Amino acid sequence: MAEEKKIDTKSFWYRFKNHRLGMIGFIGIIMIFSIAIFAPFIAEEPGGYGTAEEILQPPSKSYIFGTDYMGLDIFSQVVWGTRASILVGFIAVLVAAVIGVSIGLFSGYLGGIVEVIGMGLADIFFTLPVLPLMIVMAAVIGSDIRNVAIIIGLFQWPKLARVTRASTLKVINMQYIEAARSLGLKQYKIVFKHVLVNASAPVLVNMTIVMAGAILSESGLSFLGLGDPLTWSWGKILNNAHQSGAFISAWWTSMFPSLAIMVFVICFNFLGMGIRDALNPKLY
Repeated sequence: MAEEKKIDTKSFWYRFKNHRLGMIGFIGIIMIFSIAIFAPFIAEEPGGYGTAEEILQPPSKSYIFGTDYMGLDIFSQVVWGTRASILVGFIAVLVAAVIGVSIGLFSGYLGGIVEVIGMGLADIFFTLPVLPLMIVMAAVIGSDIRNVAIIIGLFQWPKLARVTRASTLKVINMQYIEAARSLGLKQYKIVFKHVLVNASAPVLVNMTIVMAGAILSESGLSFLGLGDPLTWSWGKILNNAHQSGAFISAWWTSMFPSLAIMVFVICFNFLGMGIRDALNPKLY
């Protein structure tokens, strides 16, 4: 008889800490979160204008990342942009998880017309031109940082829905689910206490991918000038460099925010790989 599987946190952590890429991603994310939390102590919030002598200064002891066309310190912009990136990622993942996990869970568990409608919606979203629609929505409802994050989450949920449905279909055939039904447990308890908990492993992995994708999407929108003009983000820094014509000639104006985006995405992808492998004991 198949027994209900619970995540053994001790064995999971043992496998995860021995996963090199996973640990690199984990440590990197801890460092990024620390920068976001302690941003006021690391660098002054960018704003205003610099002097004529400070405009487009290359990296030096005074400005380790150089300055932009307004004479503002790029290091400060990158540090404070970390906060915006994390906020966007969290909101986008939350929106995508609430919609995607719910649709995938009930589609897999109930089947029938619920599955047809749920997966049909996911298929429709997969065929949509995402970037043009995000641009239109950002232009219509406003480019506030939270609005941008919600828009991104609305286009990320189909991935989580597919993964959740596939995982749910595997779990509902287990004998402990049949035992729970035979004991007369209410449907919502079976769904959330037994099915969701045991189907959550691949969902957690894909949430890290959604987080990375959200950062790339926000950076793309901000680079196109559709980000929040009142919030510093890495995409906004790139947009400023592009608009000022310093994107190539003053290489530091684009290189450092680009590196920040790359490091953030790689760390979350590495973390996802580590979680995936640690949750699969057969790999060890």
